Amino acid sequence: MPISLAKGQKISLAKEAGGASLSNVIMGVGWDVAPTKSGGFLSGIFGGTKAVDSIDLDASCILFNEQNQAVDVVYFGQLSSKDSSIRHTGDNRTGEGDGDDEQIIIELERIPAAVTSLVFTVSSFRGQTFNQVANAYCRIVNGVNNQEIAKYTLSSQGPHTAQIMAKLYRHGGEWKMAALGENCMGRTFQDMMPSILPHL
Repeated sequence: MPISLAKGQKISLAKEAGGASLSNVIMGVGWDVAPTKSGGFLSGIFGGTKAVDSIDLDASCILFNEQNQAVDVVYFGQLSSKDSSIRHTGDNRTGEGDGDDEQIIIELERIPAAVTSLVFTVSSFRGQTFNQVANAYCRIVNGVNNQEIAKYTLSSQGPHTAQIMAKLYRHGGEWKMAALGENCMGRTFQDMMPSILPHL
């Protein structure tokens, strides 16, 4: 039974997967365009909100070492980590369709020992704010049997353009997940780095 995470909650991936030794997990991210209230023709003239038909959010995974230094990144501009242990399935520029809009595949057993944490972010490349985003979530799926392990709903709308979603980190010889859900500003993961570092 998948667990629904609350902000700040931490779980053991293996425990939530029934004690199985997880070798492959998928971080899936999904979102929709928020419906806009129609104010008619006059609202368009006197400051009404313009309807949005697509939202381009970008999921990224940043790899950190024990010294909290970024050693690699996976995002739309680099779809694979240097050692190919983490792969991005490609950019979705609209948020249309059911299911995950973007996925990052993580082969846990192949991640170099020097990498101690993975931080997952989502940012609006076109600078659209999360006021225009609805039904956003991230979820961890067992890549072997495709069963959902945990899901975190990114329910916070607002003027921010990015969110630090979650962190996978090594602890006591196993991988754990922390739901972070921290709002911040930035169109790319580089913009977000000052906000990410305090959560390592």
